[in-house]
Amino acid sequence: MSRVIIFGGHGKVALLASPLLVANGHQVTAVIRNPDHVDEVAASGATPVVADVEKLDVEALTELVQGNDIVVWSAGAGGGNPARTRAVDQVAAIASMDAAVAAGIKRYVMVSYLVVRRGFDLGG
Repeated sequence: MSRVIIFGGHGKVALLASPLLVANGHQVTAVIRNPDHVDEVAASGATPVVADVEKLDVEALTELVQGNDIVVWSAGAGGGNPARTRAVDQVAAIASMDAAVAAGIKRYVMVSYLVVRRGFDLGG
């Protein structure tokens, strides 16, 4: 059994993956931003944790991922706001990678999507 933490725990991928992981004997923690999603995430078999990745630094993320075997990054801002997209899809994602390294986690999975719009600038 592995301990898996999924960021973006209320997203489509996470809500499909969590029950499969749990059915295969894994312990799943799902990080969500919106407390209104706790019951739906819990129904997937995952343990919901409410935390806003836009507000967590590497130290706070390290504390959050500590004790897990696998980090899954499935969080995303949805692309509607370039500043928020950069904050979640780039800054927070990189911080989560640094946190996984700091916590000694050897397995990190990043969920992405197939199409990137041309001309969309994350800045930096």
